[in-house]
Amino acid sequence: MSIQTLTFIIVGLSFALYIGIAIWARAGSTQEFYVAGGGVNPIANGMATAADWMSAASFISMAGLISFMGYDGAVYLLGWTGGYVLLALCLAPYLRKFGKFTVPDFIGDRYYSQTARTVAVICAIFVSFTYVAGQMRGVGVVFSRFLEVDITLGVVIGMAIVFFYSVLGGMKGITYTQVAQYCVLIFAYLVPAVFISIMITGHALPQSGFGATLADGSGVYLLEKLDGLSAQLGFQAYTEGSKNTIDVFCITAALMVGTAGLPHVIVRFFTVPKVRDARKSAGWALLFIAILYTTAPSLAAFARINMIETINGPEQSGTPYAEAPTWITNWEKTGLITWQDNNADGKMFYAGDERNEMTVDRDIMVLANPEIANLPNWVVALVAAGGIAAALSTSAGLLLVISTSISHDLLKRNLMPAISERRELFYARLAAAAGVIVAGILGIYPPGFVAQVVAFAFGLAASSFFPAIILGIFYKRMNSQGAIAGMIAGITFTSAYIVYFKFINPEANTAVNWLLNISPEGIGTVGMLINFAVALSVHKFTGDSPAHIQQLVEDIRFPEGAGKAQDH
Repeated sequence: MSIQTLTFIIVGLSFALYIGIAIWARAGSTQEFYVAGGGVNPIANGMATAADWMSAASFISMAGLISFMGYDGAVYLLGWTGGYVLLALCLAPYLRKFGKFTVPDFIGDRYYSQTARTVAVICAIFVSFTYVAGQMRGVGVVFSRFLEVDITLGVVIGMAIVFFYSVLGGMKGITYTQVAQYCVLIFAYLVPAVFISIMITGHALPQSGFGATLADGSGVYLLEKLDGLSAQLGFQAYTEGSKNTIDVFCITAALMVGTAGLPHVIVRFFTVPKVRDARKSAGWALLFIAILYTTAPSLAAFARINMIETINGPEQSGTPYAEAPTWITNWEKTGLITWQDNNADGKMFYAGDERNEMTVDRDIMVLANPEIANLPNWVVALVAAGGIAAALSTSAGLLLVISTSISHDLLKRNLMPAISERRELFYARLAAAAGVIVAGILGIYPPGFVAQVVAFAFGLAASSFFPAIILGIFYKRMNSQGAIAGMIAGITFTSAYIVYFKFINPEANTAVNWLLNISPEGIGTVGMLINFAVALSVHKFTGDSPAHIQQLVEDIRFPEGAGKAQDH
């Protein structure tokens, strides 16, 4: 069967599974809509957390980044992995003990201020919409190639699917759907990685193949060959970095602390019965995440070698366009690969200097990898299903955060405290529906490639939520005035910096013009430091938090024995 037919079958079956689970797990109360009733098994919650965490950026874009950037791409791998550990060990147990399943709810009660709650709601919506834009873009990229539709139509199809199971099932439906999506995405990621690792290095484990010699008997190591190809074609050596140290540090730090402030990940620790279960699910999630994250570098290296050799030919002299492999002509239809015959020789050539005639979007590398390696069509279709699963799982979690922030934190806890639970559930679903529409528009007109957009979201989370949460847990004297001022200062600075270099003056987006040589992807670290500095300075001049708040903070510092999450 053709790739398109197999994709329709496999993706269609996965969609039927997701929708069936959403119907089976339909939320009937706000407790089920917000935190799945708080009764999810730790292993299942670990899978759901991993699926929620491993978005289109992890599945589609991260290996593509490493494939194109080499050593420099490791900042995404390190930042996202370290961030989850930080969240699981340092923040999750305390937030679980506090009993508030949304970040705005925690900030509103901890800082005894409706203004603080409202500021946190705005930050949560801002961060979530930035993040979800990358996911919807990922859905569009997958559909545009494998269903042979326009990217815009692909985004619309994704919107419809997410709308159905997030609005109908809430967190209960999303949790069990994400368990299925994890199984789909991890299988789809590993199968081609194992096949290609055997073909290139003779190792069944991609992780060991990454450091092995080639299977052609030459005795040349995989990374040694990549370095040689890179130098020959005018690229920087694959195993050497070009980013300055401060930018590497800031991007990694922004991704790490941004993780700890992501609302859709934090709420996962309230879907289990007890704090002990939250810790267990965090451990399971880390294991499930590690399976993909340790495979990504090897998959990136395999894809890089195969791509260069299929475009330039085994002798690196170029391949006649008339003999172009089918994967190139297939992806050309999407506009994500282009060829311009600069020297009029009729040959394609990919290089890092003036010889280059190919433009290859880095977001296609994982999706195109099975085709480049001539794997069976069913593997290509399986990878398409995995990419869609990764994008939809995170999109659903983010849309739930948006709907919860509006219905629970803004309306129920602030503007309309007298509304019934049924009315609150109605507003939650209405907000989720509106969120799907906005997310789709952002997916059609994204501000960058998938992983870059997601990096911006992490920077915004780092500059807004992380200091407020850390100070709220570990500095009992921090008051509402300091927290509010810090959040506003941090997210304003970070968003202004990103908007200036990405939208207002993109021509100036070079290291020469950056503040302290820090890129927009890493500026969230500076925003976080500004947040801390402003919060502590304002606190110094406005006094300590009330005594009962300080006692409350003392209580949550001991996370054992927490009860169920509160929804009031």
